[in-house]
Amino acid sequence: MLDAERRAGRRRAQPGGMRRAGRLRELLVSGVVDSFGMALGWTVVVLLATSRGGLAEAALYNAAMLVGVVLSAPITGWLSHRMNGRTLLRSAASFEVVLRFAVLAGLVAGLPSGVVAVAVVLMHVAAWAGFAGMRAEVTAVDASPRSMTRYAVAIAGVEAGGTALAALLPTGPDGYPTGWLLGAVFVVYLGSLLPTVLTARRARISAGRPVLAAGLAAGLAAGLGAPPEPRPRPRPRNAGRRFRHAHRAEPEGWRLPSTRLLLAGGGVMLIAAGPTLLAVPITAELHGGGWVAGAAVAFSFGCLLSTSAVAFIGRLQIPAVLRWSLWGLGMLAGWILAPLFAPMVLVAQFVAGLAQTAFEGDMDARVASEAAPESVTRHLAYSASVRALGGAVAVRALPVLAASAAIGTVSSVAALILGFSSLVLWAGITTAPHIFRRLAH
Repeated sequence: MLDAERRAGRRRAQPGGMRRAGRLRELLVSGVVDSFGMALGWTVVVLLATSRGGLAEAALYNAAMLVGVVLSAPITGWLSHRMNGRTLLRSAASFEVVLRFAVLAGLVAGLPSGVVAVAVVLMHVAAWAGFAGMRAEVTAVDASPRSMTRYAVAIAGVEAGGTALAALLPTGPDGYPTGWLLGAVFVVYLGSLLPTVLTARRARISAGRPVLAAGLAAGLAAGLGAPPEPRPRPRPRNAGRRFRHAHRAEPEGWRLPSTRLLLAGGGVMLIAAGPTLLAVPITAELHGGGWVAGAAVAFSFGCLLSTSAVAFIGRLQIPAVLRWSLWGLGMLAGWILAPLFAPMVLVAQFVAGLAQTAFEGDMDARVASEAAPESVTRHLAYSASVRALGGAVAVRALPVLAASAAIGTVSSVAALILGFSSLVLWAGITTAPHIFRRLAH
C-alpha cells in the first residue's frame, strides 16, 4: 500500500502539470532545440550577408540584433505585467517564427538591407522576450544557481554546434545553401520553436509575478540557505501625515540600477566586444568558412571555464570595474594576432568566450546584489540591455574604422585604451582611495 502511494506521488504533478525534475528536463530540451535552430539559421544569415555585402552588411545585422536585445528589456517588463507565462511564451514564439522566415527569405530574395535589418530588430525583440520567459520558468521551478547554470551552459554548447554546422554546409555561388539543403535550413530554423510552444502549456509564471522573489522557496529547498535579511527602511519622519504631493515620490521598485555600473559595463562592451561579436564574418573573410566552425567550438569551451575563472578572480578582491576591464582585455587579446595566423582565431575565441561570459556573469551578480528582491529581474534586464547597446555601437563602428585585415590594429588600440584606463583607476585607488574607490566598486 505504501509503495503504491509513493508511486502515485511520483506521478502526481505540481502546479503547472509536472514535478520539478520532469519540468526542468522539459525546459532544458526546449531551450536546447530552440537555441540550436536559432544558431544554425542566424549563422547562415550572417554568412549570406557577408557574401552579399561584406563585413559592413554583416555588421549592420549584428547591430540590429543587439538593438533588438536592448528594446526587449522594457518590452518584456511591460508584457510580463500583463501576460502569464503561457501567453508570453506562445506570443513571442508566434511572432518570432514569422520574423525568422522573413529575415532568411528576405535575404535570399535580395530585399534591401534596411528592410532586413528592421525585421532582425523585431525578431530579436521577440526572441529575447521568449528567452526571458524561459529563464523565468526555470527559476519558478528551481531558483538554485545550479539549475540556471546548467541551462545556460547547455544553450552555449548547442549554439556552438549550430554555428559550426552552418559554417560547414556546402554553399552555392551566391554564398548560401541551395536546393534541399536550403529547405532543411528553413525547417530547422522555423521548426525549432515548436518545443517552446508545447512547453508553454505547463507554464507556471502568472502575470505580474516577481519571478526571482517567487522562486526563493525553491532555492531554499535546494539547500542554498537563507537569503540575507533586507535592511529595514527607516520610517519617514512624517509618515503618519498626508501631503498633497506625496504621490510624486518614486516607488522603490522602479529605481534603475546604479548609473555608474551601467556606464562601466556598457563602456567595456563598447571598447572590447566588437571583434568577438563579429567573429563569424571576420573569420570567414580572413581565413574561410572552415575556421568559423572551429572558432565557435573554441568559444564554447571558453564559456565552460568561465565559472572557474570568476571564482579565481573573485578571491583576489579586485574592485568590480577593474575586474570588468580585465575581462575586456581578455576579449581583445587574441584578436591582435588573429588576422596574421589562422590558428590564433581559435585562441582568440577561446579566451573571448571565457572573458565575455565571465564579464556578463560578474556584472549581473553585482547589479543583482544591489537590487531589491522585487526589482532583480528588471535590473538584470537593464544590465543585459546596456551591454547589448555597447555591443551594437561597437559592431556598427568597427567596419567603418577598419577592414577585416586591420582588426589586429584596432584590437591593439582598444586594449591600450582599456589598459590605460585601468592603470589610471588603480593609481587613483592607491593614492586617493576616498575618491576613486567608490567609482571602482
